[in-house]
Amino acid sequence: MKLGIDRGSLVAWDPDGEEWVVVGEPWNHDLPAFLADGEEAVRKAERTFTNPERVSGRAPSGLPFTPASLRAFALWESHMINGAKGMVAAFGSPGVRRLVRGFEAVTGRVPPPLRPRANYYREPQFYMGNHRSVLPDEAEVAWPSFAQVLDFELELGVVIAREARDCTPAEGLAAIGGFVVMNDWTARDLQWDDTRRGTFGGVVKAKTFAGAMSAVVVTADEVLPRWRELTGRVLVNGEVWAQSSTASPLHDLGAAVAYAARGESVGPGEVLSSGTLPGCCGLEMRRFPRPGDEVRLELELGAGKPVTVTNTLGARPRRATQARHTEVARRK
Repeated sequence: MKLGIDRGSLVAWDPDGEEWVVVGEPWNHDLPAFLADGEEAVRKAERTFTNPERVSGRAPSGLPFTPASLRAFALWESHMINGAKGMVAAFGSPGVRRLVRGFEAVTGRVPPPLRPRANYYREPQFYMGNHRSVLPDEAEVAWPSFAQVLDFELELGVVIAREARDCTPAEGLAAIGGFVVMNDWTARDLQWDDTRRGTFGGVVKAKTFAGAMSAVVVTADEVLPRWRELTGRVLVNGEVWAQSSTASPLHDLGAAVAYAARGESVGPGEVLSSGTLPGCCGLEMRRFPRPGDEVRLELELGAGKPVTVTNTLGARPRRATQARHTEVARRK
């Protein structure tokens, strides 16, 4: 079931009546509370569709709920490797780029520094994102003063609906209530600098200035059985830049929840972001959006139209820091 918030009311999409219907009164119009009731809530909302006194709503807008926290995973190895190659191609010195090409030509392998480290293969790794900077659909992304090169990342957002702690992967799956589309906006030039020189790596300021979430949430019963078969794409100013799918993740979503809940609690309203679908960021294409560009991310989460999140990039501040090597990072 597709859900969202319309002027403070929880609405659900009625595919037969082809309209949004207000369904949220039993849950005080709180979307995470609806998700916590699982399939029972879905059945109750479906009964509202056939009620002659039902109230029609409008398409959801704004954030469907305020995220309680944000954990960003990286479930696709190919994105990690190709993203690292993209970093070198966009920002590395000519000597570093020649070294990488030479190693691959001679050995037929990816240079070890461009592969994820050992823990990545043992357990689903994540970093804590900034849940307070998550923007709604249609919002403008303010270009941060410290960056010259911004990038999008198409990700599947997992909404936790029930508390979990020290759980099994199966129990982790049971804690999932719904799914959203996420855009993990990233300042690539700062990420390059912090990856090489930063104390905590490249996921600090480069990642915390902005993210974005779709206005529509799709319940877990529709997505979990086929979460490895979802298709998505990225459009910039209406032009398709990338298409991909959620096939072949390194770790399952249940394992991701279980790892997040190891020795600590995760609860309703917390979001786990899957990591970038392979090929669905500018870094992998060596192609970056510019100020004023409209970036639309789509995922086929449920029946009918895809769930989307769209943002427009604001103007680059005049005092934006001129990072090293940005002349090779311009969009091709």
